[in-house]
Amino acid sequence: MYKISQIAEEYKKRLITADEAAAKIKDGDRVSYGLGLSAPHDIDIAIGKRAKELHNVEIVSTTLVVDKLYAAYTDDADVDNIRFASAHMNGIDRKINKAGRLWFIPMLFNELPYYWPETGIDILTIQVHPMDKWGNFNLGPQASDLRGLLKAAKMVIVETNEKMPRALGYETELNIADVDYIVEGSGSPMPEIPGKAATPEDEIIADYVVNMIQDGSTLQLGIGGLPSAIGKKLAESDIKDLSGHTEMLVDSYVDLYEAGKITGNKNRDKGKIIYTFAGGTKKLYDFIDDNQIVFNAPVNYVNNVGVVQSIDKFVSINSCINLDLFGQVNAESAGFTQISGTGGQLDFAEGAYLSKGGQGFICLHSTRTMKDGSRQSLIVPTLQTGSIVTTPRTAVHNIVTEYGVATLKGKSTWQRAEALINIAHPDFRDELIKEAEKMGIWTRTSKVTM
Repeated sequence: MYKISQIAEEYKKRLITADEAAAKIKDGDRVSYGLGLSAPHDIDIAIGKRAKELHNVEIVSTTLVVDKLYAAYTDDADVDNIRFASAHMNGIDRKINKAGRLWFIPMLFNELPYYWPETGIDILTIQVHPMDKWGNFNLGPQASDLRGLLKAAKMVIVETNEKMPRALGYETELNIADVDYIVEGSGSPMPEIPGKAATPEDEIIADYVVNMIQDGSTLQLGIGGLPSAIGKKLAESDIKDLSGHTEMLVDSYVDLYEAGKITGNKNRDKGKIIYTFAGGTKKLYDFIDDNQIVFNAPVNYVNNVGVVQSIDKFVSINSCINLDLFGQVNAESAGFTQISGTGGQLDFAEGAYLSKGGQGFICLHSTRTMKDGSRQSLIVPTLQTGSIVTTPRTAVHNIVTEYGVATLKGKSTWQRAEALINIAHPDFRDELIKEAEKMGIWTRTSKVTM
């Protein structure tokens, strides 16, 4: 730490241009762009200018909120110049992965701050809110695993952006004493994730879930059409006295707050909406900025199973790609193709069930329509080869489709198969029964009638 009289001079010493920042990268370096809204803008462009001259450089990230390809990814460079790695896989990551230049890092999100010091980071370069008079840069709404990255990094370069929301919380400040170089950014707008319209299936699923939520519940919601539908229905319902404790803070929480549904009257972190990173529209970023109600905290606290368990009436709502008749949930891959990451689904599934009065929901449509117009059941006999089990059958509480709710906890393999087939699309139920018979979990001796 420096005296106030020293801070201005120390700032000048560290001030460099984006091109000078990019020049700090050496062949073989591992560079992190952080997570959430933290990906550098001007420095990323400058790295892109150097792409063909660099060799064996890896750019890693957790779950970045971005709306366009990284400038460091250029068509005239290849995997021997710059390659990428992601611990979550957003839409941009999937495109780079398909091109053979990005690999996935399997992880439990709550453990991620511990991984980085073990695996090492040469340069951490992130966007931050401009420095205050005390020499502190605000990290923005993504405390998440940044402390682990800061601990691991041999060099820290920040790019200031006045449009970065100033997030209040725990471990959200970075002092100039811990910064090696500063780039004053051009002030690019924060990338936004526009709301996705709910489908008719989403609306029906949302009705099932909302009807099971009680007054005084604490919500963990994600992003997409279904969480938005649930948030909207809750805002219009008679349910009251809600709270928030979530991995990702999204626009739905703003809507619920403005509707007077969120009071924060919970038994832990009273009065606060706790989150580890944020992504949404400008409405959300404006809500976060300098707001005491929303509290940003590291992921090893927010996603900690023991913390979630300690919050009464905790409701976890997640989605998946498909699941099998054993109740194994795949939320990550289509066969061998990586679509997403584990994130906090397993953490929240376990914590919500252990919470006093808690409930865990994993939601999906019963089918999906293929390119040729045919329909495919998303409840399958066994997961396709290469599919990833994100949430094991032992941790699943409730599965919800547009045909109902299947509660799996404490059920036998036969009872699970029956419950899941009952919420599968009617066109596929007979076929699923036949497959369950072949698997030996649906026999004439399985069901005992009283």
